[in-house]
Amino acid sequence: MRFLRSFSGGSHDLAIDLGTVNTVVYLRGSGIVLNEPSVVAMETVGGIPRVRAIGAEAKLMLGKTPGNVKTIRPMRDGVIADLEMAEQMLKYFIEKARGGKRRFARGPDIAISIPSSATQVERRAIQKAATNAGARNVSLIEESMAAAIGAGLPVTEPLGAMVVDIGGGTTEVAILSLRGLTYSASIRVGGDRMDEAIASGIRRRHNLMVGDATSERIKVEIGTALAPADGVGQVIGVRGRDLLKGMPAEVEVSQGEIANFLSDLTAQIVEAVLSALEKAEPELAADIHDQGIVMTGGGSLLSRLDEVLSNATGLPVTVADNALMCVATGAGLALEDPKYRGVMYSF
Repeated sequence: MRFLRSFSGGSHDLAIDLGTVNTVVYLRGSGIVLNEPSVVAMETVGGIPRVRAIGAEAKLMLGKTPGNVKTIRPMRDGVIADLEMAEQMLKYFIEKARGGKRRFARGPDIAISIPSSATQVERRAIQKAATNAGARNVSLIEESMAAAIGAGLPVTEPLGAMVVDIGGGTTEVAILSLRGLTYSASIRVGGDRMDEAIASGIRRRHNLMVGDATSERIKVEIGTALAPADGVGQVIGVRGRDLLKGMPAEVEVSQGEIANFLSDLTAQIVEAVLSALEKAEPELAADIHDQGIVMTGGGSLLSRLDEVLSNATGLPVTVADNALMCVATGAGLALEDPKYRGVMYSF
């Protein structure tokens, strides 16, 4: 593996947060230009499969496709699960971010974020997918480092900083100082697992089957990591299929129930954070005590999760501004700003 000093400076170079749920693209000199679901819809006509839709249009088809159309999510737990579909998706997003196909234009240099738990095989798969999608040079950056840069943490200084990045597939916990990770860990808990836990809880409690889109909506609207004082809180109506009667039905679900459904996952995130703090060097621990913990990623927006972490650690916990975009923004800043040289690498 070799560390990169900086990219060549092309105006169409990109930084990509290739997420399990969403892909966010940063264009050099322009900032975030694309944020779409990591979904591909394939259609089979006359026995020949072809791409029907990618991104936002494909997500609208989830759970609603006819027999000859299937929706695929090429990413799982932050790494590529379907290489061919990932290449198709990346090619589409790259062209869209750059304003369409460019005849005779050189391929862009691309920085892509990866989970710290990704194996060498998984890292090479991401590089291969981006290269096959048209990239000229591909470099990787740890998600935790990118998230910290995007959140404005002083990663280039001799000062300990701690970031908890909760994405769609993984939660990354890291302690950073002087452009490096002094500690990093990745657990396979994220937005997807939260959606699954909500759907599973409703199925057990109410005998109602709900789809992925519905469980995600519930998480966004009333999801919470800490039960309300009255144990109930806000209540919303949820529609799905009654498992006993096999007919469409509607039930009411409360915030208290959702907190209970998510309790195991929030406990795993808390455990990962406590483990990181226990292993921190004394001087870094002192800095973190003063600076607190910063949360990024879509999962950090779960109501009262910052409160749960603060109660468990005794430290101030804040959610970064524009938490959803921190990884892509940080990777983009690493692409543009020479002061971050050394945080990206290539094989």
